Amino acid sequence: MMLKWFSKKKEQECEPLNFSVLRTDIHSHFIPGIDDGSPDMETTIALIEKMQGLGFEKIITSPHVMSDFYQNSSEIILKGLTDVRNELKAKNINMEIDAVAEYYIDYEFEQKIGKEKFLTFGDNYILVELSFMQAPRNLFEIIFKLQLEGYKVVLAHPERYNYYTMKDYEEFISRGVILQINFLSLIGYYSPQVKKKTESLINSGMVSLVGTDCHNMNHAELYIKCQTQKAWHDLVNSGKLLNATL
Repeated sequence: MMLKWFSKKKEQECEPLNFSVLRTDIHSHFIPGIDDGSPDMETTIALIEKMQGLGFEKIITSPHVMSDFYQNSSEIILKGLTDVRNELKAKNINMEIDAVAEYYIDYEFEQKIGKEKFLTFGDNYILVELSFMQAPRNLFEIIFKLQLEGYKVVLAHPERYNYYTMKDYEEFISRGVILQINFLSLIGYYSPQVKKKTESLINSGMVSLVGTDCHNMNHAELYIKCQTQKAWHDLVNSGKLLNATL
């Protein structure tokens, strides 16, 4: 029985596929000291060097903006970005880096729509996240308001919202929402259920973006394992990913 388990596990692993096929990581927490990601510049540089070693040529880092916990403004984030760019230049590290935000959708965020210019990437993509307990009841109304302002909504780690089914994800896509999964979901880091859901999303052709959502070196050490996962190979072969266009 044990031998069979190992055989099955081995069959699911593939030759490592470097992240250079993506070029760009669009979700991480590398601005030092402003959220639950990198605590200081030394850690930030170490994480960026790790990303470079994994094959990334560009990072679009995305600090949390949450009214209750991380009250980051665009000015705070962009000041942090300038500091990181200056440090990379001083250390002669050739990594392109931009910054956006991972906006937590709640009442306070909704009140800013149409009044505040949000940080975006690519073709006016805005990265948003939801509560892990339940989504806002008027979520589709909020998404529509963002779309009326010209934003293209990217939902961060949809696979981690346990209250959503495949039918819900189909609804998101029908409403023009882009789904971004996390690499660590591919190896069951969050839970076996999240891993299974991630594989279903990939097999259904629903995933358009993938990100590290890297917060720390513990995360960074695990991405090499992600490169051997069949689901990762399937995702690349799907031809759906937008990362390389950013």
